Amino acid sequence: MKPWVGQALAPYVLISPFMVLFLVFGLFPIGFSFFLMFHMWDPVQGLGTMKFVGLDNLLFALEEPLVWTSLGNTLWLALAAGLPQHLVAIPLAFLINERLGRWRNAAMGAYFLPYITSTVAIAMMFSSMLSTDYGIINAALDGLARWPLLQGLLPSEHIDWMGSPETIKPVIAFVVFWRYLGFNVILYVAAMQSIPRELYEAARMDGARHWQQFFFITLPQLKPMMFFGVTLTVIGGLQLFEEPFILTGGKGGAEYAAMTTAMYMYRTAFEFNDFGLASAISWLLFVVIMVLTLATNWLFKSKQG
Repeated sequence: MKPWVGQALAPYVLISPFMVLFLVFGLFPIGFSFFLMFHMWDPVQGLGTMKFVGLDNLLFALEEPLVWTSLGNTLWLALAAGLPQHLVAIPLAFLINERLGRWRNAAMGAYFLPYITSTVAIAMMFSSMLSTDYGIINAALDGLARWPLLQGLLPSEHIDWMGSPETIKPVIAFVVFWRYLGFNVILYVAAMQSIPRELYEAARMDGARHWQQFFFITLPQLKPMMFFGVTLTVIGGLQLFEEPFILTGGKGGAEYAAMTTAMYMYRTAFEFNDFGLASAISWLLFVVIMVLTLATNWLFKSKQG
């Protein structure tokens, strides 16, 4: 082999491990999922039992009430857990960046800790705290109910936080908010540290107060990071699976009040062994994510324009 031939092939040899892994674990599952959408298949019986059904899986998914229930739950949780993350993270990041000084890194580490903590550990902690009979939340409400000023305002009986369809969704939304708040705080603190300090110095010389600096300097400079953070929140919120799955034992809670689309897709595939329908649901979810991501992109571009 001539030397120049070896030099020409060297880049392809070096990137071949990544390409092989990407084809096997990235591109092939996507293509196979799209192929399965048009087939009925029970994997237990082997590939030979795969049957072409056309658009039947997609039409069934569009007519299945549980699909729409799960999609509604997903949108509710994504909005209830995602929007407060940024409304709280931005002013909190400003406070950490401007006021804490040498304690800044310690504060960011404390807020980031829930994000890197195991989801199972978080679910066990909140399940214990929200226990109907022995949870610390109901015990605290019992203590507060004895105060004269609060008598009659708090429930007299223990609340079944995880068993009631009225409370399970707010509980899961709070858990998701608590876990991912620190991630957004880190993003916004990093973005604030890249803002030129000369802008704040000039504003202070002109007599601008801290709230004026926040609204007229910090927020406009944060728009690119806000777009990035909100986009991640939209995509992650619509794919929500771990927290509701573990907290509800994989069943979606009472009256399927916490059943997300990702959970329903998982149950369809691995409990009901209907991989064709599960693939159809996954592609419907993909379309919803794509539409809302494009809407987010348009919203931020229109504001910037």
